Amino acid sequence: MGKKRGMSSQQARNVRNKGHEDARLFAKVLGIAKEYRSDLRAKKDIIDTEGNSYSVKSGQKKWQIFLYSKKRFQEDVIFQGIDDLGHLFIECIDSFPESWEEYERNKVKYKKKLQRPMRELAKKLSDKKILRAFLDKSLFNGGEVDFFVVKDGKYFHVFYNKDVVDKLSQEIIVQNSKARHTGQMDDQKVVFKASPKEGERPKTIGEIEMRTDSSVHYREVKFWLGKKETLALLQEISPKEEIKRAEYVIVVYNGAIKKLKRVLNPSKDSGPFARVTQFIRKLIRTLLQLLRVAFPGSPN
Repeated sequence: MGKKRGMSSQQARNVRNKGHEDARLFAKVLGIAKEYRSDLRAKKDIIDTEGNSYSVKSGQKKWQIFLYSKKRFQEDVIFQGIDDLGHLFIECIDSFPESWEEYERNKVKYKKKLQRPMRELAKKLSDKKILRAFLDKSLFNGGEVDFFVVKDGKYFHVFYNKDVVDKLSQEIIVQNSKARHTGQMDDQKVVFKASPKEGERPKTIGEIEMRTDSSVHYREVKFWLGKKETLALLQEISPKEEIKRAEYVIVVYNGAIKKLKRVLNPSKDSGPFARVTQFIRKLIRTLLQLLRVAFPGSPN
């Protein structure tokens, strides 16, 4: 079986453009089409008028959560602070030579070098506390992003960051990959599987892997999650409420219900102290972000 190749530059561009379109559509459905802001480097596709931020995922089969080079792990204090995960990611990257051509000539040698740090990475992430911190950093930039939004047809599913981290960290089983075909080797990836329901086999929900398929994306760490599998898990979160907006439906789950009351029902929560309340809320959010940077492994 031939090796799967990553997306072409044009395919990746099309995916990004579709994601931006769906984020703009979500802002329109929220009623803030002309008023929202973005901070894409901080994973904030939408920032509403109340200061709430949203990461919006759209209709691909897989979501690329991150694709980071060595420099990112060297400079990111949160990755370094999560039980030194950043150092392990750097070890994975340094398992490969600087030259992609050299790697192509000696693939077996460098894949063997990758096995030890990949095993160590899976071992660390099997610790639920470390897994929680990793998911919070990867999905929400260390708690900076408030909500995770999934567009699925006419539905926008909205989850609060803590609910997402809690659910995924509870359900995910961490393993290393196993060779399935000739030419493959064990322990080349960290595999996330969902805890199986009765009578079912565990399903892969995501992976951490090295990009080595071309000189364009080489010596980079990729983390992806499957849309169908991830959304199915998150939809088990309860309670939930549905709000119809034109031809679209916003489905809000658990912690997001109360926290988005002002945004989704502005007429029910307005008054002379609205600006003061908004300022205090932003101040508290900023202080919490600073605490997460100072104590990256701490619970939300």
